[in-house]
Amino acid sequence: MTKIVNHWIGGKTAEGASGTYGPVTNPATGEVTTKVAFASVEEVDAAVAAAKEAFRTWGQSSLAQRTSVLFKFRALLDAHRDEIAELITAEHGKVHSDALGEVARGLEIVDLACGINVQLKGELSTQVASRVDVASIRQPLGVVAGITPFNFPAMVPMWMFPLAIACGNTFVLKPSEKDPSASVRLAELLAEAGLPEGVFNVVHGDKVAVDRLLEHPDVKAVSFVGSTPIARYIHTTASANGKRVQALGGAKNHMLVLPDADLDAAADAAVSAAYGSAGERCMAISAVVAVGAIGDELVEKIRERAEKIKIGPGDDPASEMGPLITATHRDKVASYVAGAADEGAEVVLDGTGYTVDGHENGHWIGISLLDKVPTTAKAYQDEIFGPVLCVLRADTYEEALDVVNASPYGNGTAIFTRDGGAARRFQLEVEAGMVGVNVPIPVPVGYHSFGGWKDSLFGDHHIYGNDGTHFYTRGKVVTTRWPDPADAPSGVDLGFPRNH
Repeated sequence: MTKIVNHWIGGKTAEGASGTYGPVTNPATGEVTTKVAFASVEEVDAAVAAAKEAFRTWGQSSLAQRTSVLFKFRALLDAHRDEIAELITAEHGKVHSDALGEVARGLEIVDLACGINVQLKGELSTQVASRVDVASIRQPLGVVAGITPFNFPAMVPMWMFPLAIACGNTFVLKPSEKDPSASVRLAELLAEAGLPEGVFNVVHGDKVAVDRLLEHPDVKAVSFVGSTPIARYIHTTASANGKRVQALGGAKNHMLVLPDADLDAAADAAVSAAYGSAGERCMAISAVVAVGAIGDELVEKIRERAEKIKIGPGDDPASEMGPLITATHRDKVASYVAGAADEGAEVVLDGTGYTVDGHENGHWIGISLLDKVPTTAKAYQDEIFGPVLCVLRADTYEEALDVVNASPYGNGTAIFTRDGGAARRFQLEVEAGMVGVNVPIPVPVGYHSFGGWKDSLFGDHHIYGNDGTHFYTRGKVVTTRWPDPADAPSGVDLGFPRNH
């Protein structure tokens, strides 16, 4: 019997009423294992209404009450991390260790939310004028929404909702319809932790659900992670409807390797960063820029390592890389490799046509490595979102930097070098929001904010960290003047002397 994933509204399962469902496949087998209910406008409205009603009390609740729930949620999440990882692997396809890592990175933000007391502290200036004090405070917005991608079905939602609800907001999540089960399990754990009904809601669906959230007058802010075209659409549409928006888009992350770098370390980093999670992550290194004469040696070291990667089902402990999310996406990724030679690239490894014995219908693709890729090639210009690594050549640091900065994306980047001065120049001169120095995937820890530049981010706020707290709250300044009690009218005695 096919499993059905329903919505979560008002603290309980809400069966889909629209009559529309989407298929969820096991990427390792190609088999449809689950149907997910797609929300109608009315069902989205019901979720927003539940969140709005819950905000009446949750928005006024104490910090102690909110953090108490989050501490319990954190303990439950930790206890069920293997179960959640199994749900991720079954629907996304990533190997179990990658799925566990995803849950761990989500836990970081829950940790941050548990200590939200410090983030929400206000400021006070006393005696700015005679008997006048000024205080700055931050208050929740109300109902906020999150629209999240398929590649991290647990982590990216947890980059959003723990901070949002810790700040006193209520939340409506629209996860990817390709792997929806993890989000519902998180909702169940939140309820078990004691989160009041309606504070966290999940609606599944497609553009109908997304557009309704973007236009709904009771949704005050929207957080999004996904491709750049959709991020631009989310930002434009939600902003036009008067909402606060943070929309994180795509990437083409470069790793610049200088001639003095440890090439073994650089090759190890390039392989893990390019092919981990089958390249389906916005922080994957998809372009290596080799500077000077080290290009041939670096490419050979990458090739040697890449050929040893064990590809197989995500639930096989021996597997190091799993399948892609859908057959359609697999075919799109393969098309970039198939056309690379005609665009001037040298195909060192061709992963198209790869299959796994016993799982021939899975969404398989092998490791691909393209060398001497021109910047005009589609394989370089587009975000492929698969296990394809492009290597470009540059004669000097300046030429390599120009390549990186000419990209319309500015999400993450890295430099590999032993020269501190070169690294310092790079971190100041490169046009990207997150920079790694001998670190291939510079994803900030939870108490620093995550976000890129240029076409990788639309909106003023990065996600989580201090920016996340500011995004989910709004500032208020209170100016107060109180008369001195000694100046009280005659007949009122508060015990203060009148001889001052």
